[in-house]
Amino acid sequence: MTSNRIENSRVIHRHLKAEYPVAVGGDGPYLIDADGKRYLDGSSGAAVSCLGHSNAEVKDAIKQQLDKLAYAHSGFFTTEPMEELASFLVERAPEGIEHVYFVSGGSEAVEGAIKIAKQYFLEIGKPEKKRVIARWQSYHGNTLGALSAGGNKFRRAQFEGLLIETMSHISPCFEYRYRNEEESSYEFGQRVANELETEILKHGQENVCAFIAEPVVGATLGCVPAVEGYFKRIREICDKYEVLLILDEVMCGMGRIGTLFACEQENVRPDIVAIAKGLGAGYQPIGAFMTSSTIYNAIKNGSGFFQHGHTYIGHATACAAALKVQQIIERDGLLDNVKNMGDLLMRKLRNEFSGNSNIGDIRGRGLFIGLEIVQCNKSKVALEPSLKTNAAIKKAGMQNGLMCYAMGGTIDGKSGDHIMLAPPYIINESHVDEIVEKLSKSINQVLPQQKAA
Repeated sequence: MTSNRIENSRVIHRHLKAEYPVAVGGDGPYLIDADGKRYLDGSSGAAVSCLGHSNAEVKDAIKQQLDKLAYAHSGFFTTEPMEELASFLVERAPEGIEHVYFVSGGSEAVEGAIKIAKQYFLEIGKPEKKRVIARWQSYHGNTLGALSAGGNKFRRAQFEGLLIETMSHISPCFEYRYRNEEESSYEFGQRVANELETEILKHGQENVCAFIAEPVVGATLGCVPAVEGYFKRIREICDKYEVLLILDEVMCGMGRIGTLFACEQENVRPDIVAIAKGLGAGYQPIGAFMTSSTIYNAIKNGSGFFQHGHTYIGHATACAAALKVQQIIERDGLLDNVKNMGDLLMRKLRNEFSGNSNIGDIRGRGLFIGLEIVQCNKSKVALEPSLKTNAAIKKAGMQNGLMCYAMGGTIDGKSGDHIMLAPPYIINESHVDEIVEKLSKSINQVLPQQKAA
């Protein structure tokens, strides 16, 4: 029998002082540890496991591909599953997004997106356009390029000095925290969007190649969507100054908010879009970035060579798994379930916590919902960071059989706590009730202790 505690582990775990239960099985939206305890995956890990943990069709697709061909290096061959997955995605992508580059995860997808943006301007004779602008309180990945673009100060801190200096940041579109009382939501969105124009002019439009943003900000802010009109104005500014718009949909895309591409809900077409997580649902590591024909053709008709690459790009088995994941989502109408269960979960969360002064905001779209935890919802004052309230709620959730994604630094990288829910697309009403019940129990177990501290 497998032990639920590993003694003297040789693994460099995410936190070297933490002890982790041993996951040995999955059952739909549940994970099972070595003691047989079941955990409802209320966050799909990190918004990854959108089909849960035991889909037989996806497993069969992987096995069938392994029987044919596990892997062929993309420097020598293309493969059927890679070509089929690319066609599937392009047929459903925003108009003009017509080419795909497959990688192994979200950080690689963003890294590649930034590189192809830079190379595009090199190919068209504008090599000086190399600056990338992003937003504070964003997260774009952990490779040095993606981390440099990201505005998560906590994750950046240890690597200052290594980060790329030609990347700068503007304010996030975080209405709950930063809209002035005299502003409407629309006016707030226009104000913070116009910071992009100011930043471009500060550095010179001849030097700026791209702006990158998450349509719904995930880990760092806790499921914060932009206000109406924000991305339309961002698109206008990018077009005016010949700046490429990169949308990072690694966490919020591939159906997570109820449409396959998150940008569909903004009625904005990016020049480059990064995807991962829900693309393959965790059954195999995969990510991708997709580009416009304008970018693709500039390179094809120029050098003909995108100066980039990883060993496992276009991995045949990963592509076969992801294709099956996407076919199931479409066939089973799971995007409708995301919308319906997302609406239900939002309503029940707001009802459950309507009298709880420690819940400052409940926001999000689809099955991508964040709860901001505060001292008092009237003042919006954050809890003391040293209390690590978010981590305590996550720990209580695990004890109660619920996985939720917890983060601190919500407001400015230091202060603020939030809990993020991003359950699998396959959940039903009973799972929604279980999420709300167990999250409420976990929060109530933690916060009275914090108030007394």
